[in-house]
Amino acid sequence: MIALWDALPVALQNPLLLVAMLCPCVGLAVVVLRGFSPWPLVRAMLWRFRWVNAMFVLLIAVSLGMGIGLFAQERGLRRGTAQAAEKFDLVIAAPGSDITLMMAAVYLQPANVPLLMGDLYNAVEAHPHVKLAAPLAFGDSYQGAPVVGTTDAFVRHLSDGEIQGRGFETVHEAIIGAQVPLEIGDQFTPAHGHGSAADTQAHDQPITVVGRIPATGSPWDRALMVPVESVWEVHGLANGHAPERMDQIGPPFDADFFPGTPAIIVQPKALWASYSLRAEFTNSDSMGFFPGAVLARLYAVLGDMRQAMSVLSTVSLALVAISVLIGLMILIRLFQRQLATLRALGAPVRFVFAVVWSYAVCLLALGALLAGVFGQIATTVLSHILTQRSDIVIQAPLGWTEAHMIAGFITLASFAALLPAWRTRHQSIVSALRS
Repeated sequence: MIALWDALPVALQNPLLLVAMLCPCVGLAVVVLRGFSPWPLVRAMLWRFRWVNAMFVLLIAVSLGMGIGLFAQERGLRRGTAQAAEKFDLVIAAPGSDITLMMAAVYLQPANVPLLMGDLYNAVEAHPHVKLAAPLAFGDSYQGAPVVGTTDAFVRHLSDGEIQGRGFETVHEAIIGAQVPLEIGDQFTPAHGHGSAADTQAHDQPITVVGRIPATGSPWDRALMVPVESVWEVHGLANGHAPERMDQIGPPFDADFFPGTPAIIVQPKALWASYSLRAEFTNSDSMGFFPGAVLARLYAVLGDMRQAMSVLSTVSLALVAISVLIGLMILIRLFQRQLATLRALGAPVRFVFAVVWSYAVCLLALGALLAGVFGQIATTVLSHILTQRSDIVIQAPLGWTEAHMIAGFITLASFAALLPAWRTRHQSIVSALRS
């Protein structure tokens, strides 16, 4: 049976699992409602105390919706960070923390890291298995956005060759990300440093925007990319080329005039070459790492956090469910005279049981379904906040996991609703009519 289930496509497994989770609820409804039609009375009960009922539904929707939103947000965060790193096959940097270097090279977070020198860069760039080797240079910013020195080839790799305008031709030109508030032809003057540490005094040489790349869903959408020679020159360093080739931009670079780079972005010619290159350039002088592998380690930590959050969410949801059931028992006391009148008129006890159970299930099911709406609102708001703070496009629509959570809650709630319905079986008709 397990082998048969595993052989089914995921597109079929998810709806089948949803149906399987709802089947116990449907089966219980068939047993409880067999031979009865309590819906007119249930509608009247819902409408008679509609504001109190609405509060119960809202309580369930908010509590369950927040849990759903957090689960969807965690999945959206994984997808967004992975998409932002997909153009970075292999990063070669000085030995150190691969997480720090990944945050600097891929997500453009300021960091003080050692530099790789020209001999090593030339060895990487000239390797027969390397298709692209691009140095990065940081240190400047413009209105809070990072100015990154790199090569024209890397910009084309990052944008899949789609550049509005043109590439670099001189060191005083820039290609900007999709979210940079400049236009082609505008000029800007970068400042040294980032954020609050940026100097108020900008550099002297203005830079002209000559191109723009489409949105990548990563922090590079806010970056201003300039030739790496521009960053080196503006800080009084050699520009990577011998004096007779001072006007050249891009590789090859002269090792003797190479000021250093914190990271080299490498695009191998083949997938298998990635592992060979990582092994070859991981030594006492440098280290190679896959951003995807580093993210996988971070996801493992997030997975542990998700399990802890799941336990906390389950406990919180259980407490809310218990509170709601207690509230329902109190609420049903509002109907005890009407229910006693039904029994006095000859209505079977099982019919009253069906009415109360249907009423409780309606409230619980409506709250669970409305939780999907609250969950989507919560994750949309969180995604917007995280996107603004991290510059990583995070989208977290609700999926099958959240649908399964809602279905599971509805089924469990249908069984829990048996408790307030059972209490009506032991209610005294005389005392209820006198109350």
